[in-house]
Amino acid sequence: MTDKQWNNLIKIIDGEVFKPLPMGFIIDSPWLPNWFGINILDYFTNDDLWFESNRKAVETYPDIMFFPGFWSELGMCSEPSAFGAISSFPVNQFPHAHKCILSVDDIKRIKKPDPKKDGLNAFLLNRLKLNEQRINDNGHKIRFSVSRGHLNIASYLMGMTELMTGMLMNPEQIHSLLRIITDYLKEWHDLQKEKFPSIDGIMILDDIIGFIGEEEFKQFGLPYMKELFDKNVKVKLFHNDADCRVSVKYLSEIGINVFNMAFNTSLNELKSITENKVVMFGNIPPRDVLAQGSQADIEKSVNDLINGLDDPSRVIVSCGGGMPPGVSSDNISCFIQSVMNVAVK
Repeated sequence: MTDKQWNNLIKIIDGEVFKPLPMGFIIDSPWLPNWFGINILDYFTNDDLWFESNRKAVETYPDIMFFPGFWSELGMCSEPSAFGAISSFPVNQFPHAHKCILSVDDIKRIKKPDPKKDGLNAFLLNRLKLNEQRINDNGHKIRFSVSRGHLNIASYLMGMTELMTGMLMNPEQIHSLLRIITDYLKEWHDLQKEKFPSIDGIMILDDIIGFIGEEEFKQFGLPYMKELFDKNVKVKLFHNDADCRVSVKYLSEIGINVFNMAFNTSLNELKSITENKVVMFGNIPPRDVLAQGSQADIEKSVNDLINGLDDPSRVIVSCGGGMPPGVSSDNISCFIQSVMNVAVK
């Protein structure tokens, strides 16, 4: 993200209205490698291909803010690998972390990893360090520390069904696991900021809070999220493109000031619930419109979203969730032009 984009992002958080409305996307391995013309495994294992694909994206679409920008990641395998999860990397499919906690009794053997050396994150951090100068030379900076959330990681370590069942049947053991994961994540974010002083934002992605009820969220989600976002940074971005109705009213309390949500929730409703204290980052349908829709579909979806806003402040126009696989350059260009053509109230 360039200095201008970062400064504009801060202004958006402060409530300044831009005309046309600002645009942004979360981009990573589900979309970027194939758009660039390479397979996912090459993207993960070749520094030059990783850098050039990110560089092409930011240079092709300078009007779009890409989050977090030059993201060094290995899909869902990054953090779980530090806890012992075996990771599978098909050549051109999404990687997968296999569960390593086979019963709640296994939780007692889990130790907090060292983010400096345990698991795959050490390689990801080193990739950023090796490419930091090239990123800076292209007018961008590393702005965010990034991780999956504590519940997301727990779901990979022990399985989704097992995690949900454990919350009801074995809450003490689940809290023990979440405590270890959260402490690790706090150190992991601190390490990223230590290595890259340009970081002034935190980005956490966790869809699992969309699959639990409010009482479970208040017990297993809210207190740990408040710890994770308790950082002295200007931008606190949270991604949850599952159901957000349980958690959205707590975003401001947690400290989150930018929220990327699922497409099937009205921005007006979300802005009302959060008292317009949180930037809403979305939310046209990602797959059916942005990836698979016609350009007429994209134009209509963008027009309906912007024209339907009761208040255009604290909005970044995007899709509901990260950039999905298969979005073409033509559809991105149509999205940009559609946003620019709509007169903001």
